[in-house]
Amino acid sequence: MCHARLAKYQAFKGFSKRILVATDLFGRGMDIERVNIVFNYDMPEDSDTYLHRVARAGRFGTKGLAITFVSEKTDAQVLNSVQDRFEVNITELPDEIDVNSYSK
Repeated sequence: MCHARLAKYQAFKGFSKRILVATDLFGRGMDIERVNIVFNYDMPEDSDTYLHRVARAGRFGTKGLAITFVSEKTDAQVLNSVQDRFEVNITELPDEIDVNSYSK
């Protein structure tokens, strides 16, 4: 990791920075506490990558939320693949979310 990237990573690990925007590069192998909400601005290309990205939320005994923007037909296909493979139902975002339930 370059010095600037390492400094940002350490700030996040030390809880002085609370917003993480990650790519597939950051989606695997990083166990960071207190990541409660994950945003997927771009849908990952496959269900494995999706799982590794959203698995950042709700670790270490906390509740997690993953929000994924679905804008293309291929995005919907990946989301359907995730639902089928992991036997889960991923619903549309409700009109209101109690963010306090994800802040612990």
